[in-house]
Amino acid sequence: MKYFIGAVLLVAVVLACNNQSTVTTKREETGKAGKTDSVKVFLLGLDSAQKQISLPGELLPNENAQLRAKVQGYIRKLNADIGSKVHRGQVLALIDAPEINSRVLELNEKVKAAQSRYLSSKDYFERINTASQSDGVIAPSEMQRVKNQMIADSSEYNAALFAASSYRQIGNYLAIVAPYNGVITKRNIVVGSFVGNANEKPLFELEDNSMLRLQVAVPEIYTGAVLINNFGDLTTRSLPDKKFKAKLVRKAGSIDEATRSEVWEFEVPNANKELKAGSYADVKLRFLRSEQSLVVPVSAVVTTLERKFVIKVSNNTTQWVDVRPGFNMGDKQEVFGELHAGDTLVTKANEELKAGTKVIAKISK
Repeated sequence: MKYFIGAVLLVAVVLACNNQSTVTTKREETGKAGKTDSVKVFLLGLDSAQKQISLPGELLPNENAQLRAKVQGYIRKLNADIGSKVHRGQVLALIDAPEINSRVLELNEKVKAAQSRYLSSKDYFERINTASQSDGVIAPSEMQRVKNQMIADSSEYNAALFAASSYRQIGNYLAIVAPYNGVITKRNIVVGSFVGNANEKPLFELEDNSMLRLQVAVPEIYTGAVLINNFGDLTTRSLPDKKFKAKLVRKAGSIDEATRSEVWEFEVPNANKELKAGSYADVKLRFLRSEQSLVVPVSAVVTTLERKFVIKVSNNTTQWVDVRPGFNMGDKQEVFGELHAGDTLVTKANEELKAGTKVIAKISK
């Protein structure tokens, strides 16, 4: 009997402990369910989005010409070599083609013969025309025949003049001249070389490097922004301690599908010839949005595999708002989306703060 009473008391004590534990757990759960977390927020505002980036570029000559022979012949004389500074109209090489001179002499003689025939026909026509003033002396058919002959001889004479002039122009091609001021960068001939074939290398390559063209592929995201002062700063591997100014002068006006970029061309003065065409350059460009845009702290943007979003707080309730990124400015990020200046956004957003959650907003200082 004594053992039975002890067992009953033990069971009663265990049940009482379990009931007390259940009540405590329910109270804790009730307290947690009723608790509202506080989050740090900020008021969204407009700002001037600026971004400085460094892009690779390529320096190109202002002008680059490949000089070729228009007539076949042998190089008789060379007046320029690689590195030679030449001026417009300077004779760089002479081609020897005796058959052209012979052909010019032949055509000149044909001009003289055609001229003689024309003058003879003209004189005869004038005599016949004078005689025809008297009735019945010259038949009308004869008068017309003489006139036609004079016209034919005149046309033949003019054709001979044109042929001779054309071949004399060909003779001018025996001298290879510089089309503009520049430097000879390549020479592919020597005295005695046969030139004038269609597929041969150019005789010379001439570059004007007094002004260089700098081509830069600008990523698509920056092509709608304004380049501050319309200038960029460039450095090269050969002159890493020097900076040069490059002025933006033209844009391609089209986005390349392969690189998703637009080619911008700059002009770089090179009067002292420090820079070399063909060099690669690093160009620093500073971009500015033409209008103010929405800028948030980087911590306010949540990036997942599916989306980018910020967390907006309205009426103490969270809402996920998708955004498109613009300029990344280090600790700040330009964003675009269904947002407006004055909206309240969570400063340090994360996926765990679900949409529709009740929160207490505290403005960050």
